[in-house]
Amino acid sequence: VQLQASGGGLVQAGDSLRLSCAASGRSLGRYVLGWFRQAPGKEREFIARIYWSTGSIHYADFVKGRFTASRDNAKTTMYLQMNSLKPEDTAIYYCAARGLVQTEYDFWGQGTQVTVSS
Repeated sequence: VQLQASGGGLVQAGDSLRLSCAASGRSLGRYVLGWFRQAPGKEREFIARIYWSTGSIHYADFVKGRFTASRDNAKTTMYLQMNSLKPEDTAIYYCAARGLVQTEYDFWGQGTQVTVSS
């Protein structure tokens, strides 16, 4: 699976941003796609996952309704709508994919930088 993340940028606190992750290479029906982020000096953090075949979505607790993941099956693209952005959301955002029965994500996109100024 090849993944291409895009949509990052520099925004102000309180703004919104939508990230995209275009997937290609394989049928996604047996995959789980996820969003992660990594801030400078911090470990990579899970944000959300989508079970592609069913559309079921799970979120990390910290999301608290500010972020919404979605997918467009026809475009094989996953999105992350981020609202009410805070400076602490500044990070490189990655999309990744793993098989349904796997726990580790094998495929990673290149990441897109999100910077939130106060």
